[in-house]
Amino acid sequence: MTRDLVLRHVISPAVRDLIELANLQDFDRVREQINRLGGCSAPVNLVGWTETRDAANDNAVVRSYATADEPTGRLLTACGNRRSSRCPACSRVYAADTYHLVRAGLSGGKNVAESVRTHPRLFVTLTAPSFGPVHNRPTSGGKLRPCRCGDHHAEDAPVLGTPLDPRTYDYAGAVLWNAHAGALWSRFTTYLRRELASYLGITQKALNGLVRVSFAKVAEYQKRGLVHFHAVVRLDGPDGHTNTPPAFATVEALTHAVHEAAGRVALNLTSDAVGDREIRWGDMIDVREITALGDGELTDQRVASYVAKYATKSAEGSGTVDRSLVCAPCAGRGTVGDRVRDLCPHCDGTGRAEPFADLRVQTHVRTMIRTAWTLGGMPEFAHLKLCKWAHMLGFRGHFSTKSRAYSTTLGALRDVRRGWRIAQAEAARERAGDQAPVAESVLVTESSWAFLTTGYRPGEELLANQTRHEINRAREDKERDKTEGEVWT
Repeated sequence: MTRDLVLRHVISPAVRDLIELANLQDFDRVREQINRLGGCSAPVNLVGWTETRDAANDNAVVRSYATADEPTGRLLTACGNRRSSRCPACSRVYAADTYHLVRAGLSGGKNVAESVRTHPRLFVTLTAPSFGPVHNRPTSGGKLRPCRCGDHHAEDAPVLGTPLDPRTYDYAGAVLWNAHAGALWSRFTTYLRRELASYLGITQKALNGLVRVSFAKVAEYQKRGLVHFHAVVRLDGPDGHTNTPPAFATVEALTHAVHEAAGRVALNLTSDAVGDREIRWGDMIDVREITALGDGELTDQRVASYVAKYATKSAEGSGTVDRSLVCAPCAGRGTVGDRVRDLCPHCDGTGRAEPFADLRVQTHVRTMIRTAWTLGGMPEFAHLKLCKWAHMLGFRGHFSTKSRAYSTTLGALRDVRRGWRIAQAEAARERAGDQAPVAESVLVTESSWAFLTTGYRPGEELLANQTRHEINRAREDKERDKTEGEVWT
């Protein structure tokens, strides 16, 4: 029976495609590509070539690669998406990198001196103000008290974070606060330096010559749909983590400066449509000292793990969607054509990729999305691009940022990982008998790449699922062994 005849009797398209892949000349290479992605959900498909020549030896080809030589004619690369809702595998890599970045700024390592753990360090949480009472789980003395509605809500109650009275809730204020949260943080860092100089009794110019304020922060969504920031704030010498700050730069001075700056910083908005607004931090400000390894509640490892955890989250944690609601064909304009403007057939002129009523979200979240879209259509808020960020409830900042001298960078961590892989590949070539370039070589690399699409073929998706299963099983075994070891200890 021929292969084509066998395939006609296979109902599943994925299984049919897997059989096609299995009959390619080099099926092992297909599996190798997928395994190296580590379970990526939506890999990037590339076509092209790269070639490295030795200019000092008659342009002899040292190594070359072309996707035309691949069994499927293309190269799969990991998407690198940090959001766990989009790609759990790549988000774990991003979280691990963020953990090492934050941990290096607390404990040293990754080209950061270990003496950095002796610098004054705080874990700061800044939240949004109230825009109306919401359902919550208040506590007093460690005991759960009833919500203002009179009920004791469970931890996973869907009503948590939603307004007690949606008719009086300030939705415009909530969306505009999210839209300006990034700018408010930037202003806060400026005020922090001013307040620190004032507390120490010196000028800002003198402070800059003696002390540098370094930080790493991450944004997290609350259940009510508003972002708040968790940040590691550290005092260094003038050159950053390589210098010890002067003795007068203490935890007490930094704590005072954080509280004063958070209370004073404000942004003023002028609007005829929604009235004048003052953007400020909320009253819930938490400032705690980060202790040395194992010496207190907030250790280096706990803080780094906490920040890394939320670096991969997004607005979907508040119950919203993880995709843009702007109609892609018309870019949100609602019309198509250059000279004659016709209604976009994809969105019927609304500029939205899908109707708000069809979104599988709570009424509170849907109202915030609708409010962001409405405000985005007003000329005074056009610069905020609220329609583009309506699915993020107005927030348009970066979820994780750091100051320049805090520690290493994500790019440096990726370069190290890439260098390790190249070294592994070079070692494999040497074992295979390929000659390595001589020391006096002058290597010149040329390449040409083009984007093809994203995702797997149906048969490749089955192989990727097997890879994910093996990775998850290995992770579970590791966690179980770790737990059993702690019990025996």
